[in-house]
Amino acid sequence: MRPQSLDELVGQQHLLAPGSPLRRMIEGNAPLTVLLWGPPGTGKTTLASLISHQTDRRFVEVSAVSAGVKEVREVIAGARQALSRGKETVLFVDEVHRFSKAQQDALLPGVENRWVSLVAATTENPHFSVISPLLSRSLLLTLQPLTDDDIAVLLDRAMTDERGFGGKLTIADDARDHLVRLAGGDGRRGLTYLEAAAGAAIDQGHAEITLDDAALAVDKAAVRYDRQGDQHYDVTSAFIKSIRGSDVDAALHYLARMIEAGEDPRFIARRLMIHASEDIGMADPTALPMATATAQAVAMIGFPEARIPLAQAVIHLATAPKSNAVIRAIDAAMADVRAGKVGAVPPALRDAHYAGAKKLGHGHDYVYPHDDTRGVVPQQYAPDDVDGSDYYEPGPHGAEGAIAERLARIRAIVRDR
Repeated sequence: MRPQSLDELVGQQHLLAPGSPLRRMIEGNAPLTVLLWGPPGTGKTTLASLISHQTDRRFVEVSAVSAGVKEVREVIAGARQALSRGKETVLFVDEVHRFSKAQQDALLPGVENRWVSLVAATTENPHFSVISPLLSRSLLLTLQPLTDDDIAVLLDRAMTDERGFGGKLTIADDARDHLVRLAGGDGRRGLTYLEAAAGAAIDQGHAEITLDDAALAVDKAAVRYDRQGDQHYDVTSAFIKSIRGSDVDAALHYLARMIEAGEDPRFIARRLMIHASEDIGMADPTALPMATATAQAVAMIGFPEARIPLAQAVIHLATAPKSNAVIRAIDAAMADVRAGKVGAVPPALRDAHYAGAKKLGHGHDYVYPHDDTRGVVPQQYAPDDVDGSDYYEPGPHGAEGAIAERLARIRAIVRDR
């Protein structure tokens, strides 16, 4: 199912847009040196092959796993001979980061003299794994993981194309979605799983690849979970309610289901940040920093390692004391504002820094709290319409128990006017 033309290529459109360097090189038939850097299964080998086919050049592939300096020099010598006969060569080096410095050095004469058009692929950062002379002579192109839609296109094409199953089988929507999730942005993996699932279906005498066939073929249970359907909302709801109810084990179960189903880890992290304020708040003031740090860690490391900080945050939040006083406080305050309780700011609190402000009474009689040994002074801060309203009502759990005692003393002083 490898694409035979640029039009068949799925994904990486940022590299092949009209006017892009790679497309100009392909269509212009000019010698080039390209480093393709990206995850497995994103089209690096396919791009190299297309460069050769689109430009009618010889295509020679060398694996950095098995080739040595001698083999590299032989390929370049062959390319020189072919060039003398008017035939250019595309040399594709897979896993170029596995080449030693000496092996990479052996590529330089062919690149510098344009005896070959070098296309080298790597899954590792070339700034650390490719020698500087080769890197400086190369156009570095970064490939992105395929999207779920890209993988779905590949699977659908394989089901109908004569190079694949040619319409001899069909695939159920939930089975297709399962394979798309398991592919994880890797097109080769998605096609491998599809082939295995089709084999399982044929062995069972099925004309359609079912979810059970797909789960059996890849030896991984199919989690019935649709990221845009009922299962998404039901599992997410159960996840948050388990944390709110302090059932850490149930919360970890639902976390595992979301992870296994391919849920976006950033979505999970966002839900944890919301929960940290909505259901814990000041009962454990460390909950929100923990959830925020988790979101940052998830964004930096991704799956599979992201499951660890996510689990740590879930355990922290599920075992933390609970309070919904924060959300009740802001919602009560907003309800009053929406109801029109937006009286004038007390004169003592108004800005008194601009010329003429003091003549208007702004800042007059303002009492500076730091001048009082208690750090709190009797003073009206809220507008008349809501003066004396207790929006924040801390509960008795965790740190809020101490806050409740301190707040009672503070309010008594502030309102003693």
